[in-house]
Amino acid sequence: METGRALIDDAGSLLGTVITNKRDSRGARNTVLDIGVNILFTSFWYNHKITPAQAFSSHMEDTKIYGPLCMNIDVIRESASLPPLNTGDNVIIHRVGAYNMTQWMQFITLRPAVIMISEKGDVNIIRESEKIESITKFEKVPPHLKSFEL
Repeated sequence: METGRALIDDAGSLLGTVITNKRDSRGARNTVLDIGVNILFTSFWYNHKITPAQAFSSHMEDTKIYGPLCMNIDVIRESASLPPLNTGDNVIIHRVGAYNMTQWMQFITLRPAVIMISEKGDVNIIRESEKIESITKFEKVPPHLKSFEL
């Protein structure tokens, strides 16, 4: 038994936003979220439950869920039964609390803020979202390259 996962998974959910939808050449629905495998690394081996975060119709359709990384491996779910989602709609990816933050990586997109909601409903930011300065503040240019010219 994976005790860490059993104890912690339910404690975390990931909120994402629909960027776009498209149909492939077979007519199958594909949805692109602002969450990629760089943020949800466990999607490589888990079929996380995904639900709309707002009211939705009872019509469901098999949907392939992609991330925004423009790489063929950036697939959150090969197939999820979801209602039609529109650009700007939010989805909740459930049970992601155990290992995702320790495995996520800064790649193409900046990492989001992390919030904690208390039992009383208080919302607290426990990790700020990344800014470009978060990434570049540790970079140093060697003196001999500061005035480099071609």
